Amino acid sequence: MKMPRLLALLLVLLMLTVSAAAEETAEKDYTHLTVGNTTPFEGNFFTPMWGNITSDLDVRLLIHGYNLIEWNSEAGTFMIDPSVVSGMVVTENAAGDHTYTLAIYSDLYYSDGTRVTARDYAFSILLSLAPQIRELGGKNRPLEYLLGYQDYVSGRTPYLSGVRVLSDLQFSVTINHEYLPFFYELGWLDCTPCPASVIAPGCTVRDDGNGVYLTPGLSAEALRTTLLDAGSGYLSHPSVTSGPYRLISYDGKKAEMEINPRYKGNSKGIRPSIETITVETVTSEEMPELLEEGKVSLLNKCVSPEAVQKMTELASHGAIVSSTYPRTGCAFLAFCCERDAVASLPVRQAIAYCLDKPGYVADTAGNYGLRVDGYYGLGQWMVQIVNGTLAYPVAEPADGADAAAQAAYADEMAAWQRLTLSDVPVYDLNLEEAKRYLENDGWTLNRDGQTYDAARDDVRCKQIGGKLVALDLTLLCPEENGQAGALKAHLADNLAKAGICLTVETAPMEQVLSRYYNREARGCDLIYMASNFDGVFDPSAAFEPGGAHNATRIEDRPLYEAALNMRRTAPDDLLGYVTGWISFQKRFQQTVPMIPLYSGVYFDFYPRELQNYDVSAGLSWSQAIVSATYAPVPEEAADGETAAGESFTEN
Repeated sequence: MKMPRLLALLLVLLMLTVSAAAEETAEKDYTHLTVGNTTPFEGNFFTPMWGNITSDLDVRLLIHGYNLIEWNSEAGTFMIDPSVVSGMVVTENAAGDHTYTLAIYSDLYYSDGTRVTARDYAFSILLSLAPQIRELGGKNRPLEYLLGYQDYVSGRTPYLSGVRVLSDLQFSVTINHEYLPFFYELGWLDCTPCPASVIAPGCTVRDDGNGVYLTPGLSAEALRTTLLDAGSGYLSHPSVTSGPYRLISYDGKKAEMEINPRYKGNSKGIRPSIETITVETVTSEEMPELLEEGKVSLLNKCVSPEAVQKMTELASHGAIVSSTYPRTGCAFLAFCCERDAVASLPVRQAIAYCLDKPGYVADTAGNYGLRVDGYYGLGQWMVQIVNGTLAYPVAEPADGADAAAQAAYADEMAAWQRLTLSDVPVYDLNLEEAKRYLENDGWTLNRDGQTYDAARDDVRCKQIGGKLVALDLTLLCPEENGQAGALKAHLADNLAKAGICLTVETAPMEQVLSRYYNREARGCDLIYMASNFDGVFDPSAAFEPGGAHNATRIEDRPLYEAALNMRRTAPDDLLGYVTGWISFQKRFQQTVPMIPLYSGVYFDFYPRELQNYDVSAGLSWSQAIVSATYAPVPEEAADGETAAGESFTEN
């Protein structure tokens, strides 16, 4: 009798355990997903014209939709979004201008039920060019390629001839032939609608046959309220939007969103199923605990070696899953080239020679980062082709092809195989070379104007414009990412040996970005930044001498021309584009507007209940989450899992 009684007792205990587990499962809210990101918000949830930090961009992609185009990672190019555009005709006039005439569907709606029309796309473009944006501290989008751009922004014409509204559901965009060819030409149709009724009440988009304009014109004071008000402005609290989610609240550290019931669906016809999403700022140190305790369900873009290792250990038990994907950007030190000392190329080169890049990368990125020596990220297709991790885009000749076809194939393959970054300059730690560059550039004095003596003097100086300038430099980095110690150990200490004093200062990310984008006085010579590149890799605006988007303020015409030559490649000439990309990288390394540090891989960690989450280098978490589901995993599926991993934080 004892055995049956013991068995019964075990069954009771098992039932209680199962009941408790079921109760715990039932308590888990699968309608809500909390996402943790180490990059603090700036609150630019409407437009990148006030900054484009990755955490803001992720929210922006969730709440704004119906872009005319989308990136197709499989094809490696931009394509028209078939859920938005019902038809498109492309024509070319005698001058060579390209006109895209587009028709949009009639079932596109904002979250308040208002229908999206052609005028909403035209308003988005006109607002991007408005001088009032600059008055309010923003930066206009560089849309110089639009026909009539110069006449419109200069005030010579009251209308933008390159954009026409033809009806409520039809409009056209004309690309000026002077900017053609352009490798990513279709990328110039990048445009999401925005509601004039909310941002500029009373303003209407008109087209009298010559092009679009606003009537009445925009007012900076009115936009200061509708766009920039801290509690209700459309920049940080966009109320009427068109994406898969709509913003419920934002308090500076946390953004809460819910499904937009008016959202039609993405290009695959998919609407989100997770009812609410909260995105909040977390630190790398607290990531593992938050994930293990279920306080955060998705940790995005993890790069901290310590945090990744701890969470990988959690994933080894099967309840947590990880996704890895190469980063499309890199970390770098940007020079403020308007400053007397670092305006000198030899000084920038000397500083590059003082960086122990392998040691720095090992300390900050561990096994998850790889040094880069150029303006690129490991996730970019150009890098992968040159490095041999992506197949050359050359079609093999068909079976039975003649000798001419075989020879053409062999020639094209040989041309791709000749592409290499071996001629791109690399700066390895070399203090003697750094000293030589400085001495040849005239940095041979001390603070008293006497001959510099390394045994006695702390810093090198030089007479510039009648004043004695010391190589007494300041490097600014965000206090949130903990880079200061590594920068001192692997750069500042070496610089001191070469006669350069470097003070590493930290500030909140928002302030660092403001100084990087020249929105306030810089007061520093170098700025630590990390950025992911857009799908349209066109760095010409970033290095245009005197350009508004030139953050480093470098004045190097050959660098700018190298960027222009790359972009002026025909869309079907992949070989020409990559060849131009290598030439640009070479000039970039020769002029050193920045010191590139490392790229690497991102890790996303999440519970196994989050399924169909196909994040990748070409698809952000906010785009991938639309197709994902969040629900209990069937017991048999859970039992079958034995291993983890499906294979800007901005550090």
